Amino acid sequence: MTAYAVAHLREAAPHPEIAEYIERVTATFAPYGGRFLVHGAQHEVKEGEWAGHVVIIAFPGITEARAWWDSPAYREIAPLRSRHIAGDIILVDGVAEGYDPATTAKTLREALAGE
Repeated sequence: MTAYAVAHLREAAPHPEIAEYIERVTATFAPYGGRFLVHGAQHEVKEGEWAGHVVIIAFPGITEARAWWDSPAYREIAPLRSRHIAGDIILVDGVAEGYDPATTAKTLREALAGE
């Protein structure tokens, strides 16, 4: 099942270390089957607030996503970003093929009926 690294990165002043991070990051996740889905794109806020940027990297599974995050190659370059850009980053599983949200709604309705 595909997994994702999702980052909500706040605005930051340009810095040479950020450029170096961007130049090097693909080489850290490519060995784990990672690929950018969203990077450097403009977004449109429809509800709430979302100042900054979104980055989404897809991986074949959560095991590969975790292995990338914990890899020596990524740990080496992560400070180049984190010293200059605040943000939130999560690793998350996608849904299985054939996922039906109606099943989740049914489970919720059953739990509510039991209250």
